[in-house]
Amino acid sequence: MRTIDKRSRLSRRSFLKTSAATAAGVGAVSGGMVVFHAHDAWAQSMTAITPEAAQVLLVMTRDVYPHDRLADSHYARAVETIDAGAAKDPKVATLINGGVLQLNGMATKKYDKSYRDLASETDRVALLKAIETTPFFQKIRGDMVTALYNQPEVWVKLGYEGPSADKGGYLHRGFNDLDWIKDA
Repeated sequence: MRTIDKRSRLSRRSFLKTSAATAAGVGAVSGGMVVFHAHDAWAQSMTAITPEAAQVLLVMTRDVYPHDRLADSHYARAVETIDAGAAKDPKVATLINGGVLQLNGMATKKYDKSYRDLASETDRVALLKAIETTPFFQKIRGDMVTALYNQPEVWVKLGYEGPSADKGGYLHRGFNDLDWIKDA
């Protein structure tokens, strides 16, 4: 009997180089933009939102919906969802890109840094409180709650067991099992 070595002969470094080149090629061909995040080894593909806006939205979303247990990649998927919505409506794209420019302008005026470069969460939250009634902030806050929390991978991290309608409902499947609430 022959034994086949199923291990990949591709090193992590080679995989990342190949993935980056492929993603850049796809982004260039599709007319979109690709934003790379080398620290966590993932990338975002943007079509309507600028790369700067995507990075600011990632930090902003983490500030509005903070979860230490969630990796940036979950927030990035939510930003991609927002980008997809903005790609369908140019007015939304203008609102988001303009809102990010305004937020960065406020951060630069007050702290001499862009919003995403501010190390202090307290400073970033103060800026968000200043714009919380704007259409930009309300749009991001409203859309991100669905985009972030509608990911099954996020459910697992937060201890939510997911919908149970297809399993007979909660009445017959742990109605009194509320263990997932205590760690939220």
